[in-house]
Amino acid sequence: MSKFLSSVAVTEFDNEVKHAYQGGGYLRSTVTTRMNVTGDTYKFRNMGSGIATEKVGHASFVTPMDVSHAFATATLKNYQAPEYTDIFDIPEVNFDEKAELASVIANALGRTDDQIIIDSLAAVTYSTTPTSAQGYQIAAGGTQLTVDKLNDAMTQLRGRGVRDKELTCIHTAEDLKNLLGETKIGSNDYNSVKALVRGEVDTFLGMKFILIESRTEGGLAANKAYVYAKSAVGYACGFEKKTEVNYVPDRGSWLCVGWLKAGAVVRDPVGTVEINMA
Repeated sequence: MSKFLSSVAVTEFDNEVKHAYQGGGYLRSTVTTRMNVTGDTYKFRNMGSGIATEKVGHASFVTPMDVSHAFATATLKNYQAPEYTDIFDIPEVNFDEKAELASVIANALGRTDDQIIIDSLAAVTYSTTPTSAQGYQIAAGGTQLTVDKLNDAMTQLRGRGVRDKELTCIHTAEDLKNLLGETKIGSNDYNSVKALVRGEVDTFLGMKFILIESRTEGGLAANKAYVYAKSAVGYACGFEKKTEVNYVPDRGSWLCVGWLKAGAVVRDPVGTVEINMA
């Protein structure tokens, strides 16, 4: 026997997923984004620097700066978050159950969103003496995440010409514990953010801190944190979220699927730092 679901119920569920999805991922707002991308790849254009020259004479020819143009390509992949359910069997779909299922699907897509960006950072080549094509690497040095390491990251980025006001540090819960144990983080003499009162570090040394918990998707590799500029990482999205709800007769259940098409790439390794811990 076929079953039919009203367009109103499908639209409401889709809106629920969209609403939950917007709060399910943490990292998209910290990188450069391109939405509604057509195709399976997107090329982020990177422009090199130029230098002004003195004009000599009133009718002299101008000398072009010959600004270099390069591309960093993000490969978009298709992701899905499916689940069988019977909550649509009742005439009026229970709001709470519908919202819970929407949240599960949306959070799965949101974590995937984050992982795409994390994986792009992990794919960069890092070095303690980096070239222009490498990110800066901070050695473990027998310590965990410390203020000194964060200060080193910020100094290196600024020294390499990264002027972004938006810097982000992604880290683990263990890193947070170590940071909160440092006087410079916890004391108002050093930091206007009352980190110990709230049990978190939000902003320090001009960086936004985002905690990445342990995740089935992978999360952060053990003993690593990353600091990056917003302009250094590109995220391309073909469609950010769409859902389907179909009845599957041989299972006697509704199949709810959330879809995502996206990819990310580090546009400029100069704007990235890998911090290693003991």
